[in-house]
Amino acid sequence: MNQKQLDTFIRETGDLLLRSRNSEGFWEGSLSSGALGVAVAITALHFYDATGNQKQIKGGLHWLEANVNGDGGFGDTPESMSNVSTSLLCYAAIYKCRTNEYANEELLKKLSAYLKAQDIDLHSKRMIRSVLNYYHTDRTFSVPILVTCALCGIPDRNAFDFVPQLPFELALLPRAFYRLLNLSVVSYAIPVLIAVGIVTFRFKSQKNPLMQVIRQASIKKSLRLLEKIRPESGGFLEAIPLTAFVCICLIEAGCRQLPAVANGISFLKKTWRKDGSWPIDIDLSTWVTSLSVKSFRSELNTFLDPKSQDQLTEHFLSIQNKAVHPFNGSPPGGWGWTHFSGSVPDCDDTPGAVLAMLALNKFRSQKVCNAVLNGCKWMMQLQNKDGGFPTFCRGWGKLPFDRSCADLTGHAVLAFIKTLEFYSSGQSHDIFPKISRSLSRALDFLEKNQREDGSWLPLWFGNQHAADHTNPVYGTARVLSYLNDALECKGLDNILRSRIKKMCRNAAVFLVSVQNPDGSWGGNPGVNGSIEETALAVTALCPDDYLNQVQNGLLWLEKKIQSEGFVASPIGLYFATLWYSEKLYPVTAMMECLVRLKETGFLIRVSDSIFNNV
Repeated sequence: MNQKQLDTFIRETGDLLLRSRNSEGFWEGSLSSGALGVAVAITALHFYDATGNQKQIKGGLHWLEANVNGDGGFGDTPESMSNVSTSLLCYAAIYKCRTNEYANEELLKKLSAYLKAQDIDLHSKRMIRSVLNYYHTDRTFSVPILVTCALCGIPDRNAFDFVPQLPFELALLPRAFYRLLNLSVVSYAIPVLIAVGIVTFRFKSQKNPLMQVIRQASIKKSLRLLEKIRPESGGFLEAIPLTAFVCICLIEAGCRQLPAVANGISFLKKTWRKDGSWPIDIDLSTWVTSLSVKSFRSELNTFLDPKSQDQLTEHFLSIQNKAVHPFNGSPPGGWGWTHFSGSVPDCDDTPGAVLAMLALNKFRSQKVCNAVLNGCKWMMQLQNKDGGFPTFCRGWGKLPFDRSCADLTGHAVLAFIKTLEFYSSGQSHDIFPKISRSLSRALDFLEKNQREDGSWLPLWFGNQHAADHTNPVYGTARVLSYLNDALECKGLDNILRSRIKKMCRNAAVFLVSVQNPDGSWGGNPGVNGSIEETALAVTALCPDDYLNQVQNGLLWLEKKIQSEGFVASPIGLYFATLWYSEKLYPVTAMMECLVRLKETGFLIRVSDSIFNNV
């Protein structure tokens, strides 16, 4: 590749990204369809109005039939391996929604055989114990699955006597009690806690008279709480599975008249796709918009005119959380993953939005300055005692929601350093020393959690082809890129610079050590490469002197995209559990990679290297 070809590649990728914007000027992306979302959505629509929702139900059944895996099971995406939870919910949905016209007995036989091979006997109550053992102590996922199956007649409705009772009455306690009681059910699970808990209480034989009285007295108050936290869109957390679980349980608990049910069903119908499927969430618009803006880097003004930049800045300002969030009590200042009302602030979208607004050349605006500083304040309030940053809430680090993770911490580090670079020299504000202290603690976390081989593990991304489903390539490439960008910031003191450089050296050694022979990177050594992982690894390595590794990665990317296009891989983990792919991930990763190569003068360095070796 020469400079002209690189410029052409940048222009074509950037133009593709621009064409992916919606009519309002920001990006919505497109999440992969998933069998789990399809299964629970058609089940909810069936229980609510099987006749009136026949079109969507049939469409979902047809989609499932067309996307079953060769082993008879279902994965989270059409490209995913089969798993127990998705396959079990698909069986229950097909079994419940079947008609004389559309029996699908053959598909049920295949599914039954797959599940039996996984020690799940659909005709025995042993199934319940198998599922509970499969998910260990995670009742927020296993119990909704079992309750949905029981309501669908799998194995039968008497199964409720063997299903654990979720303590929905605890939803009425102040949020602080969750932490004091060390509960494994946090505020994000409250809709499921209430809906699943109530329907289980309705059908399960009650052995404790005192608890029966307490729970009976808690039903109305719990339902009022559910209505209070119901988002305007109707979708709890904008998630199809969560909303469908809530609707199924409330309908069968005798609460179908609640607005939460009607609005939830409306949300499910609104998110139904023409091919008969559903994604896991309505979209990740905030996330893919910040990824897109940041991917342009120094070429941003080439692709985004002042009007477009103004639109994007106003969009970010308009969707910043400006009050205590009703769903989880999060303070103002953060950004959620989508512009829809059901999302809650998190610590990947918040630093992403901060960095995107700073990149849009609007940092001189007082509105942007206030938004950025409020975002930093929100992140600092979230920081855990170990110095790392969790996703949604401070905690004891046992759940995905409150556990510190490296890639989010690296993202926050860059947001803090960029904020200090833009603002601390021009004005005096008591938040700047606090940001500096928070930054130092975050670097402590990254140092302590960088593994011996130089890698970091992400929380919300993995690789389904890796033996343990982890993705140290994604985690390391992300953190290394954030730290490389931090090193380019002015005003970074020598102590911090030295600490960051040491981590960067070790991280780069790891990435080089796990490159595949064909030049690509997968999530782990020996795993087939993807555009996302390879582009991110090249981006992370190109500032260093690993010219051969970067060149081989770039050649692989060229061939891959020329032959197959920007194929998205299921590397995302929604709520750290469900695999998904996002159409814009490979495009934004590649755009960032190409511009970074240009910025570092990679082609000139390669030419000089070849010349010097002659």
